[in-house]
Amino acid sequence: MTDSPAPETGPDTPAEPRQTYEQAREELADVVRRLEAGGLTLEESLSLWERGEQLAELCQHWLDRARERLAAAQPADAPD
Repeated sequence: MTDSPAPETGPDTPAEPRQTYEQAREELADVVRRLEAGGLTLEESLSLWERGEQLAELCQHWLDRARERLAAAQPADAPD
């Protein structure tokens, strides 16, 4: 697993995360594989779990942004 930085945010305007959706999803899948394989110490497991939570939030960020972009591109008179 590579240690990728968590998304950086400023006090007023959040910056774009440095990690793409695809990168975050792949790293999250790796975290899950490692947790499911077992054999880790409690501390290692907790660290991986915390990283997985960060990655899940990052993936959700990208999915929310994609939904916003789709909604903005949809014609105003189009049915939901």
